[in-house]
Amino acid sequence: MTLELALSPAAGVVPLTRSDPPPLVPVWYAADAATGAVLDELPLVPSPIARVVGQPMSTSAQLTISGAPSGWIEDTEPGRTMVVCVVDETPIWAGLVIGRARGSAPTAALSLVTPEAYLDRRYASDHTWSAVDECSVVGAGLIGDCAVDGLGLIVDAVASGTLISETYADSNDTSILSALTSLMQTGSPEITIDVAWSDSTMTSFDLIARIRHTLGVHSSTPNAVFELPGCVISYTQTEDYTSGKGATAARAYGNGEGATRATSGDVLSPLIAQGWPRWDHRWTPNQATTDPAVLTAAATQAVAVMGAGTSIWTLDAAASQAPRVGTDWGLGDTVALQVDPSPAGGQIIAPGHPNGVQVNLRALGWSLDFAGNKLTPVLAGS
Repeated sequence: MTLELALSPAAGVVPLTRSDPPPLVPVWYAADAATGAVLDELPLVPSPIARVVGQPMSTSAQLTISGAPSGWIEDTEPGRTMVVCVVDETPIWAGLVIGRARGSAPTAALSLVTPEAYLDRRYASDHTWSAVDECSVVGAGLIGDCAVDGLGLIVDAVASGTLISETYADSNDTSILSALTSLMQTGSPEITIDVAWSDSTMTSFDLIARIRHTLGVHSSTPNAVFELPGCVISYTQTEDYTSGKGATAARAYGNGEGATRATSGDVLSPLIAQGWPRWDHRWTPNQATTDPAVLTAAATQAVAVMGAGTSIWTLDAAASQAPRVGTDWGLGDTVALQVDPSPAGGQIIAPGHPNGVQVNLRALGWSLDFAGNKLTPVLAGS
């Protein structure tokens, strides 16, 4: 996923100027995908890298062969290795090597995917869970299905107290990623796979599957603030009431056919009583569930989020100036966008919000372009 904005200055807008610190300098390591052991440091020129809660993300990178270690062929073997991006000694991104092109060119091209993609290549085993914890039992159990001969994932699952009932059959060929995605579409649990140093020797990496009802740190005091004037280059708020983005009535479906199909029934937004028209949203967030309570919770969350429409905030920030991803904030955390009001007769900061902006948002992902010195958080909020 790549979110980019290019806002042309409107009439009367005085372009903001800034003196950026030096761009971020990533260090790229090759590592064994199964054990995490560091193999070598690689001279990579990457395309932008990205992470999003619960989603696999892909990118590519060029390896400069003339500056590569002697074992670069083994270091980048598809299916066997991964590369890890480290900034300021903090691992922030891991990509499994799933493709490589090499020949007469002075570079080798690598195709990379985040570890979540591995979950789409392993399958859910036979499970019948009834009224068990969504994170510590169901989420952890599904990740456990790829423990044997896998990536060596460390499972970090915190019991949420929310009980769900799910049934899976190996014969249905349901990928682990598909099963987890269906759970996330009903509201929870959420999952991401982080990368971290195994210990202080910095000789190997851990891949940690974090499973929470809601990932991240949530607080009225945000972990990081993106400011204009400041690190923010441009931003926009998009208000959307198209299908799937706005609804005042929701009905979630689960397993079954016809009259026996599990459903939440219609959940209505209080906005209807306040004079809003009814806009319906019907969907199947989880085909594996027969639990009406799970579906009702999903429909209730849907109308709460979509009742007045979806407000999407996107921004581009100077990566060298912005709060550091992986250090100052991470996936799921609360961050803030702060835009100064435009003084009367003075510099126009943001014509679309002349009174400024002060809004807390949830960081569901990010994209980082080292060459362009651009950080693009993926944000959700009101």
